[in-house]
Order: sequence, then structure tokens, then C-alpha cells
Amino acid sequence: MMREALPTFIAEAGELLEQMEGGLLHIEQDGADADAINALFRAVHTLKGSAGLFGLHHIVACAHVAESVLDEVREARLAITPALATLLLSVSDHLAALVALAADDVAPDAALDAAGQALGAALQAYLPAAAETAPPAATPPMAAAPAAAHDGSPHWHLSLRFGAEVLRYGMDPLSFLHYLGTLGEIVHIVAVSGALPPLPELDPERCHLGYELGFRSDADPAAIAGAFEFVREDSRIELLPPGSGAADFVRLIELRAAEEHACIDQLLIACGSVTPAALAAALAPPAPTAANAANAANAAPEAPAAVPAAPAARAARAAEASLIRVDAGKLDQLIDLIGELIIASAGASLAAQQAGAPALLESSTRVARLVEQVRDSALTLRMVAVGATFNRFQRVVRDVSAELGKDIRLEISGADTELDKTVVERIADPLTHLVRNAMDHGIEPAAARRAAGKPAHGTVRLNAYHDAGSIVIEVADDGGGLDKQRILAKAAERGLVEAGAALAERDIYNLIFEPGFSTAAAVSNLSGRGVGMDVVKRNIAALRGGIELSSVAGRGTTVSIRLPLTLAIIDGFLIGVGRATYVVPLELVEECVELDAGQAGAAHGHHYLNLRGAVLPFVRLRELFGGAGGAARRENVVVIRHGGRRVGLVVDRLMGEFQTVIKPLGKVFRQLRGIGGFTILGNGEVALILNVPELIGQLARQHEAAA
Repeated sequence: MMREALPTFIAEAGELLEQMEGGLLHIEQDGADADAINALFRAVHTLKGSAGLFGLHHIVACAHVAESVLDEVREARLAITPALATLLLSVSDHLAALVALAADDVAPDAALDAAGQALGAALQAYLPAAAETAPPAATPPMAAAPAAAHDGSPHWHLSLRFGAEVLRYGMDPLSFLHYLGTLGEIVHIVAVSGALPPLPELDPERCHLGYELGFRSDADPAAIAGAFEFVREDSRIELLPPGSGAADFVRLIELRAAEEHACIDQLLIACGSVTPAALAAALAPPAPTAANAANAANAAPEAPAAVPAAPAARAARAAEASLIRVDAGKLDQLIDLIGELIIASAGASLAAQQAGAPALLESSTRVARLVEQVRDSALTLRMVAVGATFNRFQRVVRDVSAELGKDIRLEISGADTELDKTVVERIADPLTHLVRNAMDHGIEPAAARRAAGKPAHGTVRLNAYHDAGSIVIEVADDGGGLDKQRILAKAAERGLVEAGAALAERDIYNLIFEPGFSTAAAVSNLSGRGVGMDVVKRNIAALRGGIELSSVAGRGTTVSIRLPLTLAIIDGFLIGVGRATYVVPLELVEECVELDAGQAGAAHGHHYLNLRGAVLPFVRLRELFGGAGGAARRENVVVIRHGGRRVGLVVDRLMGEFQTVIKPLGKVFRQLRGIGGFTILGNGEVALILNVPELIGQLARQHEAAA
């Protein structure tokens, strides 16, 4: 059962490590505050506790020392210095490596063990001598020794009554016992099943069990109490430390008797927590004398304080319980099935139209509308905010700026912009290269910035926003900008352009995306090999996106990446040329107008027309792709807008809206320019999906060349 839950732990551990890294970077940049330190401590504490439930002792050992250091910080006995922050970030990386091995069910090798020991030793230097202890070795947590085996030595007594809803919150009482086994030894345990209802009334999703157990451990009391942090608000947890007096056990007996209408004195004796004689003496009525009363008052230690329930924590857990984790592969399968459903629905609608039966037409229309709603709901499940991806670059900027010896800061905006999960995952590597490039090539050294009247620190900005049915991600810097003459000289040196060639600014910048192109004076760990920007462009193109560069000398450079919101299903607009059918993304279509002979003649053979006083360049798809049959007597212009540009597509037929399931082209056809995929129509025919960014770019280059 624990193995089945391991993938959930791996996912949660990744989130906790992201919180740890983000918290450290926040503290390093904005200073330490109580909330940030507590959040950092909770992330490490939760990771340690969860790892203990799965017996991942390497993770527990590393997290334990880090937790001890952070506890010193939390108690204001230690400050987070840059050196300590760097060390804790290294610990985060080490824990991430251990989690990755746990995901593959692989034990750490000697090198990783040595790295962990080195990090542990470095952390121990921040701890007082008394705290320099490693977590106790794990022992079998369910070792229920018989009463005869008790040696009578003092130990903790834990009285646990788990809340009825803990199973629904994803908490397993057995897991807590496993975790206690990593902190010490359970010397005896008794299950309390008095709250079990009759079998016909038993709800398997509710917890009815409690435990009384004797527990021997040298762990800090806070660590033992912290083991129940996640269930404390909904459970009844009583912890009696070693050396508790018989009066404490009497109070526990009275408390449980009031709650359960049962006596647990025999369970306490069975656990070896109290002797029969001591308990009998405590339960005997005291002599009614003032002296005895005074002695009892002086001798009775303070009762364990009850921890009040936190309404905010309860509400947060209730909200979390309403969420479920779904494997991404299952979502992909759902989207594929919905795609096939859309194609089948289109076929049914076509058959209904051909049959001409009103009732059948009405039913097919209703089904098509429901399929569209199901499609939109399913696509929403795949949408995630880009903020998590952006926040990862805080660490990249920190490490790279230290390597370059520059003071560079990262600014993030538009973090709540949502994008398809697949696109977000595949955009991370191109963004990493662009951010590193901006820091290495774009941001000048502090001396040069001061000489230019700029702040000594440089800034890299990540921004995301929606525009015309697409998402635009910008990577900008406030550096020196691109040197056009240097780019041209380097391109001529490599034979990419002729020496002295006059190119438009856009074409000069696009030379950066040529394979092997680099303006770096020397090869470094970050750049200079010319194997980056061409790969970035290919990766963006594979996502049906486009990339553009803009730069202002002395003020900086901006790289704009335009991506589709989803890679699976879109609303399309069907157009026809001859016997061929094409699809244009509907959100890019601005309007459709008829192209009469007068307008075509006024162009005098040039590919532009006057659209209500504005010049509109256009391209004839028949000329671009070829088409069987003669030109239509009546042509139409589909006006599309993308990236601030408007162009027209001259076609023969306008065929209306169509839910389009995007299918990738095979390897043989992937080099086709202007085609981004295909789809299957309701009649079984194939329609090609136009790659609008590429078409617009091609048309822009033609007009610039003609000019």
C-alpha cells in the first residue's frame, strides 16, 4: 500500500523542494521575516515526515539536520547569511537528487552518500554542540513487545485517537506509526477499537481506531509532537513524557473515560507506562487533610496543554481534500478520446444534414453543442499557470549571476497566465537558454553600466500575457542591446551573408537563429559554441509558435515567443481552394470580404489591396500551394491578424467554423512550409491546418524584398 502511494509522495516532495528553494531565494533577496522562515521550516519538516513514512532514511537524515538548523533560525538563535543560504540551496539540490532516486526505486551510490555527509557536516557547524546529533536509526515500528519484556525504564506514553475524517484527508494512521519508528522504538502498542460501529453500519472511509502505546526515544519533544502536526486539529492526541507522575495518568484515564465511557487503566499498565501499584495508589481516595492537598498541588506537574484547533488550517485542509491528483497520461488519453468524439460528431452532423430529417438534425446539433462543452472542460483541466515555471528562474538567475560576477535581478509579471501543461513543460528549456543568454550577452558589467548612467545591477524580466488567442512570453533585459554591425560582420565571416549586404533590421536579428552562429569572443560554460538559439527556434516551431527579436542600443533586448494556448484541439475556420480544404485558427480570423475584379485590377499585379483605406497585403493560396482546377469566378479574402500584422488569404470558398482536432504531420511532410498539421473532416477527407505565423513571416519577407 505504501508503494502505491509513493508517486504521490514524489509529486509532493517536488513541490516542497520548490517551496524550500523559493523561500530561500525570497529571504536572500527581500530579507528574513517570520512568515518566510516558518514556511521554509514547514517545507523541510513536512518533507522529512513524509519521507519517514516511506522508510526513505537518506532523505530523513539529510532533512533532519537541515530542519535543526532552520529551527535555530526560527528561534532567532541563528541568522540566514549568504553562505548559509547557499548551503541550504545545495541541500535542496541534494534532496531533489535523493527524491529522484526514490522515484526510480534506486539506492544512493557512494558518491551521493559522500556528498550528503559533507553537507551534513557543513550544517552541523551551525548547530550548538548539544544539538549535533543525527536522527535515530529506524527500527521496526510495530514491534509490540509483550508486557514481560518491559524493563521498567521511563518512556513516553502516547494516547492517540485519530479523527474520523483523516482517511479522507489522505492520512493513514499506520503511516504515523511507521514515522514514529524513525524517531525511536515503540515498546508496546494496543489498538483501541471501542468506537467501531456494528459491521452493517461500518463506513470504510471513516477512521474508528485509536492507539495506546509506549514509546522510547531520545528525540526532541518538539519532533515527537510534530509527528502529528497534520492531524492535530481533527484528532485527540495526548503525549505524556518520560517521568510523568501517576496523577498525569489519572487525568488521562478520566479524559478518555469521559470521551469513550471506558476505562483504559489496564492499557496503560500493559504498555509499561505506569506500574499497577503506582496507578492504584493514585486512584485511591486521598486523605482529606490540608497537608496532603498542599503536597499534591506542589508535586503535580503541569498537565499537557491541549492545542486549540486552527479554523484556518482546518479550512485549508478541507480545500486541499477537495482536490485530486490525476496522472498527466490519463489527461492526454482523455483529450485524444474527445478528439475522436469531435470527428465522429462531425460525421454524424453531416449524415443528419444529408438525410434532411428535422428531428435528427436537432439531435445532432444538441450533441455537437455538448461535445463542444466537454472539449472546453477537458482542455481547462490541462491549463496551468506559467508562474511555477517562471519562479524556477530565480535560482537560475542567482547562480548564473554569481558565476558571471554580475549583480542581476529577475522581475516576473503575468505569472497567473494559463497555458496548456504540455506547452509549459516544453517551453522550460528554451526559456532557460534565453535567460542565460540575456545575462551573459545582454547585461553589461557593473562598471560599464555605471559609465552609461544605468544602475549597477541589471534586470531580466519575464512576462506572459494573452493576445489574439495566443500567449506571448517575453524575455527582456536592460543591457546594451544587440550590435547590428557586429552581427552582420560575424555572419559575413561565416558565409551566411555577402560582405557589405544591406539587410533589414529584422533579417539581421534573425541571423542569430542560424545554426552555429555566435558573437561571443570566447567559449565559456554559458555560451560561445553557437549551439543554442537555433535549437530554441526549432523547439518553438515544434510547438506551432514563433519567436521575434527587438532591440534598442543601450537600452536592452526583448525576445518575444508567441505560442498557441493548446496543442490538441482548436476552433477552426474552413476555407477551400479548388478541391483542397484548409483550416485557419478561428481566433486569428478578423473578417471575410469578397474580392471583386475591380479590387484585383487596382492592385496592378501586386499582392495588396485597399481595405477601407488601409493597405492589406494578401497571398493567393492557389499560387502558394497549387491547386487542381481553374480559378474560381468569385474569390474571397480572409483577413487574419497575428502579432500586430494583418494579411489576407485569397480563397475560393468560405466553409464556416469547424472544431479542429490537430494531428501532426508525418516525418515525410514536416518540411512543408506554411502547414502546421492536418485534421479529419466529418466526411472522412483530410484538411491541412495553416501555420499562420510562418505564412505571415513569409509574406513579410516577400514584401520587404520587393521594396
